[in-house]
Amino acid sequence: MSENQNRRDEGSEVVYRRLPDPEAEGGFAGGAKGESARIAAKGRLAPTLRPLLVGFILLLALIGLLGYFSRRELGTVESGTTFLQSQYTTKVKQLLDLQSAALRLNTEARLRAAAESRRELMPPFELQLSNARNELAGKLSLLERMPFAAQENWRVLHERLRSFVESTKNLDSFSLEGFTRFRDVDAQMQVLQSELIREPLEVQQKSEELQLQSARRIRFWWIIALVIGVLVIAATMWEVQRRYRHEQQSLGEARRERQFSTQMLEGMVSAVAAIDARAHIRSANAAFFEIFPRASVGLSVYDKFAAPETKRMLEAAVAEPVESATYRGRWVLDGETDGAPRTFDLYSSPLLIDEEQGQIVTLVDVTHAVESESVLRRTEALAAVGQASAQVAHEIKNPLGSIRLGVSMLRDMTRDEEAISTIDLVERG
Repeated sequence: MSENQNRRDEGSEVVYRRLPDPEAEGGFAGGAKGESARIAAKGRLAPTLRPLLVGFILLLALIGLLGYFSRRELGTVESGTTFLQSQYTTKVKQLLDLQSAALRLNTEARLRAAAESRRELMPPFELQLSNARNELAGKLSLLERMPFAAQENWRVLHERLRSFVESTKNLDSFSLEGFTRFRDVDAQMQVLQSELIREPLEVQQKSEELQLQSARRIRFWWIIALVIGVLVIAATMWEVQRRYRHEQQSLGEARRERQFSTQMLEGMVSAVAAIDARAHIRSANAAFFEIFPRASVGLSVYDKFAAPETKRMLEAAVAEPVESATYRGRWVLDGETDGAPRTFDLYSSPLLIDEEQGQIVTLVDVTHAVESESVLRRTEALAAVGQASAQVAHEIKNPLGSIRLGVSMLRDMTRDEEAISTIDLVERG
């Protein structure tokens, strides 16, 4: 049979296929294509892609978390370094402000004391001295709110400045203790200046330490992310492999089932064809193509591939849709190969193809059954004739026996030769 008869047109799906090898190219293309089209149309995701998608989502989430923690650690390092630098800058600014305010207060107090010792004319209010004292007191109040005010050197400076401010409130006390207290303040400021000179190096060391700590934490999270990523990849590969094996098993079972169904269809004596809602032949078995050798999958039943009477039979089968198995009558067709007439019983059954109502057309070859019925009818007719003849012969035979008995009795009763001669003539006939 021609290979073209096994081909289906583009856009059609084969329900049953005549293929000797189910592994041949296109053996499952029709069904797979139709099924893929239906899955794509419904927007469903292929089962094999689901674990891959879940794995990719988990990896992306893991990368996002790693980026988040890395960014947070960088922010911690940046904020810590900024805080240390800001604290250093604040310390330097506070020390300079306190030094400037202390120098001004010391200068104003010394000028006031010198003017009083020379008994110069002075204003009644110590305005400049009070302003300098208030300025330094304000600086001390600001220092108390600083986070580094509790440090030992800054606490000592705060106490000495407070004592120095108290000494400037009384000129006599300032003359006795002012110089000493200012010297202590200046010495403590020198200590703080030396400390602040070394502090940039400490700030740098602390910044590097923060960076190292953040790097260790980032490395820790990176190792955790790597381990989790490996586990996710391994789990994803295992799930994909499991689904792949399951799919291969399902395909093998489907292939065996398809081969079994194909062998059943090919081995059927009756011709079977699947016809869609548009009257196109979607599939057929070998018996169908033996009856219609010029037919092929994808042709319409209205195409010219058979004799007019044969076409009328197929057209009658698909004339109207059916909801249950329906008998379409008995058709006598002229054979296209040997010319001998063949008789078929035509049946139609509903079939859903591509979400549309199609039909399964079945042609049962009853040629031998019809011939046997004809022979049986002739035999029965001859038997009836023989029986009637026997009955007629029987009915005729009964009166002749009575006549022969009467003639025999007459022979026994008479002695006349002429009478006996007459009786002999009657017996003969």
